[in-house]
Amino acid sequence: MKNLIIVAFIFLIQLFGAQNVYLTKVEKTYENTDKFLYKINEEIKDAEYLGEIEVQGFSKYDDEVFSLIYKKAKEIGANTFSLKPFENVDGSPQNFNPSNYRLNIYYLPKEKLQDQTGNMYIFASSEKDQKINVNKKDYIISPRSYIVIKTVPAEVYTISTKKLLGSTIKIQPKENSSNQYFQISATKVKSDDTGVGGLNLKSGDILGLEKSYAEFLSTIYNKEKQSN
Repeated sequence: MKNLIIVAFIFLIQLFGAQNVYLTKVEKTYENTDKFLYKINEEIKDAEYLGEIEVQGFSKYDDEVFSLIYKKAKEIGANTFSLKPFENVDGSPQNFNPSNYRLNIYYLPKEKLQDQTGNMYIFASSEKDQKINVNKKDYIISPRSYIVIKTVPAEVYTISTKKLLGSTIKIQPKENSSNQYFQISATKVKSDDTGVGGLNLKSGDILGLEKSYAEFLSTIYNKEKQSN
């Protein structure tokens, strides 16, 4: 009897602690084979609104949450999204709550997407501060946060976790090269075997992120200010 109570208690904790992803509104559907799901801002004026996704409950496994969002978006042909803040009584937007948020999803022709170049995004893991060194400059990135470094074409950037058994990678952006995205993680992260909406392992605990997933993280994580 005691064991049964313990099992039931654990089940309830998992049930109420789970994160659920719902397609809460469908305005229309769109037929396309686009594999990406990018965040848009100014491009919204040219995008076709398709519906709304709501995330309820908190999970530290952001890659799994994004995979669920990606599948829901593709059910109706969406290839872009934007955050839809909840509103206070006075109509002002509420602060972002990682346990409950909404995304508007759209279809936008590829040629309408704005080029995003010349930046390097570095995300911390979701659980603890991450120490990182970029070209001999130290950074400490808080959990569920990220920094953005403006890159110079042809300059070599050395990224290191500064650990005895940590990782070091070098990148050299070209002129007008696309933004690059990395996550510093002390834990293993599951990768989508299809390569769609997933992760690409670069070196040990420095992960190279696929753009769709990285732009999702930039929506639900905090951007940290940096001192010059």
